[in-house]
Amino acid sequence: MLPLAAALSDAAEKVRACSNCGMLDASDPCALCQAADRDDGLICVVAEVGDVWALERAGPFKGRYHVLGGVLSALDGVRPDDLRIARLVERASAGGVREVILALSATVDGQTTAHYLAERLAPLGVIVSRLSHGVPVGGELDLLDDGTLFAALQSRRPS
Repeated sequence: MLPLAAALSDAAEKVRACSNCGMLDASDPCALCQAADRDDGLICVVAEVGDVWALERAGPFKGRYHVLGGVLSALDGVRPDDLRIARLVERASAGGVREVILALSATVDGQTTAHYLAERLAPLGVIVSRLSHGVPVGGELDLLDDGTLFAALQSRRPS
């Protein structure tokens, strides 16, 4: 048990939030920000570090990330100044960014945050997009809730 405690202590001392994107890493900038094979013109905005790993597991995204550190929440008292929004606007306005993808949850707070960010980013002239919401791969229509079906109908696209 002693080696595990030492490893946890070592990690707690070394791991920090990247000053650029907010990802956790032992280096600053983080390994994802240092990666030369990533597209600087594409920023994917997520709420938490775990969301980055979920998107990385999914596969094809090779842009940059931006971790907000949460979502706006009136009930929990989370305001824009509590999140890494100013740094996102700074990154998006620095030049070279073509698109910002808002990969936030389909909750009220996630969608409120996405709407707020879209308004903040609109004057910068970058494309602001959101993840689609709707029918999951392998999902049976008769087993889905009304909100998911409604979102799927609203997000439809030509085949």
